[in-house]
Amino acid sequence: MDATTSSEFILRAWREFATRDPERIAAVFTPDIEWLAPPHNATARALDDISHLVGRDRVVHFLTTEFPAVFVADRQVDFTAVTATDTTVVVETRMRATLMNGRPYDNDYCFIFELSDGRIHRVREYMDTQRAQEMFDGSGFRQNG
Repeated sequence: MDATTSSEFILRAWREFATRDPERIAAVFTPDIEWLAPPHNATARALDDISHLVGRDRVVHFLTTEFPAVFVADRQVDFTAVTATDTTVVVETRMRATLMNGRPYDNDYCFIFELSDGRIHRVREYMDTQRAQEMFDGSGFRQNG
């Protein structure tokens, strides 16, 4: 893949994530996919503190079952930047949603997707963990720009 094809693939994969269709989502990942997020982040805490997902089935389960159980409604992801090479795509996003506790969620993210054999092999996810925790527990919530 060239850089343009890689970035188009990731944007297409993101649309597949939104379908919550396990087969469609599984098709974008290698069997040994790893998804790494900051340890003890608010979403991980809501899910038994799991922040390192390994294997296609585990990641698909997260995206189809666990993620929508935490971010229950009004999910909106806005892409603010996409930068790519042949095998790496960096995506900056802003995600808004309603949390399982009814509170609003609004946070910025950076995802680094590593590709192998035309599929996603590794995802490194970064976000403002303190801001997320504040929204999860209701302490000091502030609107994002």
